[in-house]
Amino acid sequence: MLVLDTDVLIDVQRGHAAALGWFATLTVLPSVPGFVVMELIQGAKNIRQVREVLRMTAPLPMIWPTSTDCQRALMDFTTFHLSDGLGLLDAVIAAVAVGLSAELCIFNEKHYGVVPGLVTLRPYKR
Repeated sequence: MLVLDTDVLIDVQRGHAAALGWFATLTVLPSVPGFVVMELIQGAKNIRQVREVLRMTAPLPMIWPTSTDCQRALMDFTTFHLSDGLGLLDAVIAAVAVGLSAELCIFNEKHYGVVPGLVTLRPYKR
């Protein structure tokens, strides 16, 4: 199972050929954490861009953290925020992927490299 991080969907949104090409090869749609959709909406400058985000992500299975995921995120955030700069939403997104035993498709390993049990994937060349 693949889970998408925000940076991958930003590439898709911007029409990057490598991202679009990779996405077209998938036989199973990747999942997207609800918080990733919220991050994309946060980056919108107007209602048209909000609608574009919602249209782009509508076909993707949306996933949310379980209570266990939230506990894992709290533990990881507490452990790695000050020492390694793990962000709040990054801790939650990583915990969702770990909880599903999924690969998190990302390009910013720095944000996630310290999370125990997290498997990451660079899905295409930038």
